[in-house]
Amino acid sequence: MSVVIIKYNAGNIQSVLYALERIGAEAKVTDDHDEIFRAERVIFPGVGEASSAMKYLKERGLNKVIKNLEQPVLGICLGMQLMCSYSEENKTDCLEIFDEKVKKFTEGMPDLKVPQVGWNNIYDLKSDLFDNVSENSYCYFVHGYYASVGKDTIATTNYTLPYSSALHKNNFYGVQFHPEKSALAGEQILRNFLQIDRQPHSLLNNPANYGAADLNSQDNTGAS
Repeated sequence: MSVVIIKYNAGNIQSVLYALERIGAEAKVTDDHDEIFRAERVIFPGVGEASSAMKYLKERGLNKVIKNLEQPVLGICLGMQLMCSYSEENKTDCLEIFDEKVKKFTEGMPDLKVPQVGWNNIYDLKSDLFDNVSENSYCYFVHGYYASVGKDTIATTNYTLPYSSALHKNNFYGVQFHPEKSALAGEQILRNFLQIDRQPHSLLNNPANYGAADLNSQDNTGAS
């Protein structure tokens, strides 16, 4: 199976590679449009800041590529947040794959430490992404922003308030936690992602049907 990890200016790529190796999978790190389109699975990781990440994606046409993929795609941490409609982090318009918005944890709440760093449980699991993963399993989180609970929510976590710890829409999946750092539960989630049935490509999503100018055009509008 061909797996690619999207290369852009965000961290945690190496730890994702190591986690895949532990479960017997190999992946290629690339920002090449054709390689991403041809892959059977795509992982979109990220640790960093939303507006600079979106600017980087737009400058390289990767925003268009990601939105037009039809193979299973997994966003991790910032990757999931960028797949949402909007982030309060520097007022950033995101990829609009998921309808949910990303908000900042309110630091004024009693005993609330921002960012959330450490282990927390996931519950209300609603997807084959969580096959053989127990309700209330603990996963590892590092984030100061969260996706609100909405129609795309497939797992919930509570950190003073409930928020989406995982999202799913069509072939797109996202997790706020780091499966690559989440021990046995995280390994099982990665295995499940690799085993999810692939949806057939439409003509729209075949890179051969895009002109070079379409896929490689630079969008320099930046984030708002």
